[in-house]
Amino acid sequence: MEEVVSIEKATKKFKDKTAVDELSCSIQRGEVVAILGPNGAGKSTTILMMLGLLEPTEGKVEIFRMDPKEKAVREKIGAMLQEVSVIDTLTVKEIIQLFRSYYATPMDFEELVALTGLKKEEMKKRADKLSGGQKRRLGFALALAGDPDLLFFDEPTVGMDITARKRFWDTVKALKEKGKTIIFTTHYLQEADDVAERILLFHKGKVVADGTPHAIKNRLTKQSVSFIENSEVPLDEIRSLAIVSDVYVKNNRVIVVTEQTDDVLAYLFEKRLGVKGIEIEKGRLDEAFEQLTKNKEAI
Repeated sequence: MEEVVSIEKATKKFKDKTAVDELSCSIQRGEVVAILGPNGAGKSTTILMMLGLLEPTEGKVEIFRMDPKEKAVREKIGAMLQEVSVIDTLTVKEIIQLFRSYYATPMDFEELVALTGLKKEEMKKRADKLSGGQKRRLGFALALAGDPDLLFFDEPTVGMDITARKRFWDTVKALKEKGKTIIFTTHYLQEADDVAERILLFHKGKVVADGTPHAIKNRLTKQSVSFIENSEVPLDEIRSLAIVSDVYVKNNRVIVVTEQTDDVLAYLFEKRLGVKGIEIEKGRLDEAFEQLTKNKEAI
């Protein structure tokens, strides 16, 4: 696969503070990657280095095997940052057309409008009259203006309602189908779980986990099978099974902790125990996030 982003031992220091600490990673063409981590973990600093807006204090950052500040790189990337500054006196349509004019092969205007969900009445509005959600959609449109191969989204759905958020991520999936590479940050962990193929979890300027959401959850979170408490169910027998690590009762539900949820279900059905209200918990990304950022010995 083609390497789109290459970071080798990149460190970024601000006076006596190290924001990014000897970071090394690579991202391949077509990947959808979420960069997660608590505030101050180094996420935005890393994105700004990839965009060429910050220079690493040490180490190397390359995009398409070139310096991020190269004109050839700028023509192939698009970014939607948390703050978008535009000329307030221009209409949305005028701003989009202006940005499209900066590129040799911009995205088709009608396709751009369709992808971002901007409405006809919004296109006529001046930028200073836009709501927070409308400004986010405009920022999305400007990121796509040059029909980029690589897209950066920094907290893209802040200020969007539920409908707009769903539309945004549906569009991201469509862009992925077109072969685009997408890197985003978000504080909404469910978004990362639903959309990202890969997660880079930052803590104190370092990557402390790198993998699919499924792999990270399986490695660090407890899986379980639960059902409504029933006095006829032999809890001691279940607890003695090799595939079970713990059994306990909580809120009138029996919780069976196991890495083999399918085998526990097979056991329950084979024994004809008549259990009701069966639920399977495969682990949550927020649990893994908490372990890796608050409990370092779990790494």
